[in-house]
Amino acid sequence: MSTSSFNHIASCQQRSAARNGSSARSHMGQVLAACLLASAGFGLASAQAEPLNFAPLPSFPAAIFQPMIQQEQQRVRPNEQAAEEANPSAGTKDLRRRIVDYRTGEAPGTIVVDTPNTYLYYILGNGKAVRYGIGVGRDGFTWSGVETVTRKAEWPDWTPPPEMLRRRPDLPRHMRGGPDNPMGARALYLGDTMYRIHGSNEPHTIGTATSSGCIRMTNDDIIDLYSRVRVGATAIVQR
Repeated sequence: MSTSSFNHIASCQQRSAARNGSSARSHMGQVLAACLLASAGFGLASAQAEPLNFAPLPSFPAAIFQPMIQQEQQRVRPNEQAAEEANPSAGTKDLRRRIVDYRTGEAPGTIVVDTPNTYLYYILGNGKAVRYGIGVGRDGFTWSGVETVTRKAEWPDWTPPPEMLRRRPDLPRHMRGGPDNPMGARALYLGDTMYRIHGSNEPHTIGTATSSGCIRMTNDDIIDLYSRVRVGATAIVQR
C-alpha cells in the first residue's frame, strides 16, 4: 500500500472517530438533560405534596364595612317603600306586648279591647297600660259591650257552641286542652257569653279579623295577661 493510501485511510478513521465521539457526547447530553428534568419534576411533585402554610388572614375593624352596609340599605329602602305604597296593608304593624301611654278614666285592672285596631289594653293606672296585639272577629262576628271576667282556666278544654257547630258540623264536639287546642294556653271567660279572651295555636292570625267573635292572643301574651287579671275584672269591648 502506498503512503498516500495509508494516510487517506488514517484520515477517514480519525473523522469517523470524531463523528462517533460527537454522537456519544450528544447522547450523553440528552440523557443528562432528561435526568435533570425528571429530578426537577420529582422535586416539584414533592413540593406540591407538602401542606401549604398560609399566613393568617388579616382582621379588619367593622367600621370599614359600614359605608357599604349603609349604601345597601339606601338601595333597598326605596323598594320597600314602593311595595308599601302599592299594598298599604303590607306595612309592619307593631303587635308586640309593650307598656304604652294610655289616658283613660277606667280603673287599673280593667281590660279594654280596641277591635278596629286589633289591640287589647290592660290598664295599669297613672296614664299607662300594657298593650297586646290580638285577633278579632271577622265581618259579621264583631261585638261590643261591657262584661265581667267570670272564670279563668289554664289549658282549657274546648266545646264549640251550638251556633258554631251548625256552621261547622265538621268540628269536634269536645276537645281536651293542650297545644293543639285552638283555645291555647289560657282563657278568660266573659260573663255568660260564649266569648272568651284566649290563646291560640295559630299565632299568624294575630292582627287579623278571622275569629267567630272571641279575642285571640299569642300564648305568651295570654299567659302574661292571665297572671295580671283577677276574676271579677271589667272587660270593655269596643267596636
